[in-house]
Amino acid sequence: MHWKARTVGAVVMAGILAVTGCASSTNGAAGSSTAKDSNSSSSPAGGSGSSNPGSSSSDAPAEHVDVTVWHYWDGANADTFDAMVKEYNASQSNVTVTTSNVPNADFLTKLRASATSKTLPDIAIGDLVWVPQINQIGTLADLSGLMPADTLKDINPALTSFGKIDGKQVSVPVSANNLAYMYNKTLFKQAGLDPEKPPTTWAELEADAKQILAKTGKPGYDLFTQAGDNGEGLTWNFQVNLWQAGGEFLTPDNSAAAFNTPAGKKAAQFWMDLINSGASPYGKWGEFEKGQGGSAQEGSWMVGIWAPDPPFDFGVAKAPYPADGKPATNLGGEQAMVFNNSDAKAKAAADFLTWFLNPTQVTKWSEATGMLPVLNSVATGSDYLGWVDSKQPRLRPFVEQMADAHARPNTPLYPKISFAFAKEMEKAFAGQVSVDAALANAEKAVNAVIAGG
Repeated sequence: MHWKARTVGAVVMAGILAVTGCASSTNGAAGSSTAKDSNSSSSPAGGSGSSNPGSSSSDAPAEHVDVTVWHYWDGANADTFDAMVKEYNASQSNVTVTTSNVPNADFLTKLRASATSKTLPDIAIGDLVWVPQINQIGTLADLSGLMPADTLKDINPALTSFGKIDGKQVSVPVSANNLAYMYNKTLFKQAGLDPEKPPTTWAELEADAKQILAKTGKPGYDLFTQAGDNGEGLTWNFQVNLWQAGGEFLTPDNSAAAFNTPAGKKAAQFWMDLINSGASPYGKWGEFEKGQGGSAQEGSWMVGIWAPDPPFDFGVAKAPYPADGKPATNLGGEQAMVFNNSDAKAKAAADFLTWFLNPTQVTKWSEATGMLPVLNSVATGSDYLGWVDSKQPRLRPFVEQMADAHARPNTPLYPKISFAFAKEMEKAFAGQVSVDAALANAEKAVNAVIAGG
């Protein structure tokens, strides 16, 4: 699920353990799976040997198999998913898929209990950063041997790479969201800025934020500067700027911290400059969403949440990055995992996922929910982009950013790592320690978490 704070003092759901990326049920928008808080194409059809892009794969089992799916979607998203499951069931007679909604806060606990009682579902659909933890709960099937190579090849590589653990493809994405720059056009006008020319670089962002503060008295750019009860709000926002500066959060094998570098210092100093200028006051996240701030780094789900009744005139642009850096954003969303309950069930579950990840279904799902498409062919296809431009034009920057998106480290220790990092970096943003000291302390804290397992 995605991490989202609606206002200052909003409490993050206890069950998510500092994770980000899920999609909401607010008018089908990409937002949160709870009341709180991620086409026509030229690519091959998802089903192996399937001539009809909306039909099931020819690899469906010869004998009837029942497949159970657990997910935490509710509201419009759950209704859309159930309707698509019904369509899949009607498309063939060998597999019957049934779905169950498990509340987000209970999801991992219930999975662990079901593993003990040997009653695991056949498919679990959960937050992207849960994949490594779920991989430890039960034996996950290697989907690279069960799903067509063309389907896997068409998925955004950052999303497939996240599901690669110990040489296996243990998950595939079914939804996605990311972070971009959102801004208040009214405050831009009041500050003498062109509302049709949002910043593209860090320098421009900082200059605009300072001008908004000077002309309107309101903060120009929200920063998520407090660790809170899990740290992920701070961490996953900071990671965007870290990657843009050319840094990495952990080493490639997730064995040590990698952020205490010149790139990490550059990203942290960017935050400190904004904080010290007054344009991004410490502890003031949420002003933008209340219409009292000029801009913020926000998730794609906000477009759908605000679409029915925008609280103010807002614009969206790609996340600004340093002039000598590179574009980057952070991915969220849900991934599907298949428990290896039996060969027949694993094969049937993979058949359903192949059908669901067909461009036809991905387009339908993305348009109905507002989530971003996980297939490259859909994200760049004229049919889906035509829908975006005509129905949800503010989604366009988010869609285009999928090409530059990164996934967070796929380690079961990530929630603890994120919290350890955020608690130390918060001290710099609060003015208690220097940037150098905060990065060094965060490095020690993260490495201690990793060493402790």
